[in-house]
Amino acid sequence: MSKKYDFNYIVIGSGPAGTAAALKLAETKKTVAIIESHFFGGSNLNTRDIPYSVALDFSHFYDKLFTYPELQNQEFSFNLPTVAACQLSTVIEAGGNNKKRFEEARIVCIPGYANFLDSHTIAINSKKLTAENFIIATGSHLKTTEITGTETVGFLTPESAIKTHRLPKVVTVVGGGASGCEIAEYFAELGSKVILLEMTEHLLPNEDPEVGDLLSDYFSRKLDITVLTNSKVVALEEDDCSKRVIFRQDNTEKLVRVDTIVLATGSEPNLDLGLENAGIKFKNTGIAVDKLLQTSAKNIYAAGDCLGNESSTDRAYLEGFTLATNIVNKTKNVVNYSGVIRLVNTYPEIATVGLNENDLLKRDRKYKKAIIKLDDVVASKIYHFEYGFIKLIVDKTCHILGATIVAPNASLIAEEIALAVRHNLTTVELASTPHLINSYNQIVKLAAKKLLPKR
Repeated sequence: MSKKYDFNYIVIGSGPAGTAAALKLAETKKTVAIIESHFFGGSNLNTRDIPYSVALDFSHFYDKLFTYPELQNQEFSFNLPTVAACQLSTVIEAGGNNKKRFEEARIVCIPGYANFLDSHTIAINSKKLTAENFIIATGSHLKTTEITGTETVGFLTPESAIKTHRLPKVVTVVGGGASGCEIAEYFAELGSKVILLEMTEHLLPNEDPEVGDLLSDYFSRKLDITVLTNSKVVALEEDDCSKRVIFRQDNTEKLVRVDTIVLATGSEPNLDLGLENAGIKFKNTGIAVDKLLQTSAKNIYAAGDCLGNESSTDRAYLEGFTLATNIVNKTKNVVNYSGVIRLVNTYPEIATVGLNENDLLKRDRKYKKAIIKLDDVVASKIYHFEYGFIKLIVDKTCHILGATIVAPNASLIAEEIALAVRHNLTTVELASTPHLINSYNQIVKLAAKKLLPKR
C-alpha cells in the first residue's frame, strides 16, 4: 500500500451494510478499518432486530396461551427483568458488540465518531486518519422533529420499551407503522391498555389499505387496543401526575393522559459527519448516490439507511455486499432488490415481497390478482386462527410480480414468493409445486391456482 494513506478502505458504521462491505473488502490484501460510534455489529444486532425479536416472540407466546380453552382459567405470570436478561444473553450469543469477527478478518476496529475533514481525511477521537476510499454506512435514528416537547418529556423508543422492567398500565404509542404496531401489540399482549395513534388513514401506510384495516380490526377485537387513525401528534407534555399526548384529529385538538409514551415515528438518516467537507451531496432525507452507490465524491460510497430509502436490515446488507463485491471484482453490478421481503413482526406476521397493489397502481401497470382468505385453508381450523389472507399479483403472462401475506408464519410463506419473483416463475410453476396440505403455506397453491392461465 502507498504510504500516502493510513488505509485503503475505511468503513464508517458496523451495521449490516458496513459489516457486509468490510468483511468482503477484507478478503483482499487491502488494509481495512471499520469505525463504530456505539456497539460493534450495529443496532440490528445489539438493540433492534435480535433483542426485539426475542421480546416479541415472548409476548406472542404469552398471549397465545390464553387461546386454548383448557388454559383460560389458569393463572400465568412473567418477570420483565428476566425477559430483558434473555434479550441480552441472546445478543451476546449472536456476537453483539464483539470485535472478534472483524479482527479475525484483519480489520482494524476503531470506536468513536467520524467527521470528514476532506475527501480523504477524517477526524476521530482527536486524531486524524486517512484512506484512499471510504464507505459510509451510518444507518438512521428516530425522527422526532415534528413533535414539540420531546426534549423535556420522558418517552421510550421501541428499542428501549422492550427493556422496561415494569409493565405500564396505560401506554400511548405514537406511529402506526411497522415498529408502532409491533410495540403496541407487545404491551397489549402482556396486559397493558394501549392507545395507538397514526397520522394517516390506515395503519401500516406502506402496505395496501386492507392490511392495515385487518390489523386494526384484530387489535381492537382481540387485544382491546384503541386505534386512532388520522391523528397527528403535535406535542408531548408532562406534570407531576401524568404525561399527555396532544394530537389533532378531524381539525380538533385532543389529548390523552398516560403513564408511558412510546415514539415510533419513523427514522431519518445519520448524516452528522461533515459530509460537506468531503464534497458529498446530500439532503436531510439522505445521501445522494448513483446506481453503483457512489457519492459525488468519487472515492466515497454509501449504503444502507443513510441513503434515506426504506429502512431494512436485508436491503442494507445487500447494498453493502454488492458494493464491496463490485470494488473487489472491478464489476458494475446494480443492486438487485428483487425478492427482498418487508416484514412486520406482529401476530399475525405481515410480509410483502415484490410489488404490492399500491406500487402497481402508482406505476399504472396492468396486473391480475387473487385474494385467498386464511380461513380457506385447513391450517386455520387446526390452529384456531383466521385473521389473514394472501394477495398474489401477476402480470398478463401470469409471471409472479409479488404478494402480500398476512398469516402467523407469513415470513416463511414469503420465502417461496421471493424465489418466484427473483427467478420470474409463473403461476403454473407455483400451483404445480407440492405444498403441505395442513400448513398455512397451502394458501400459496390456492392463490396460484386461481390465477392459472386460461386455456
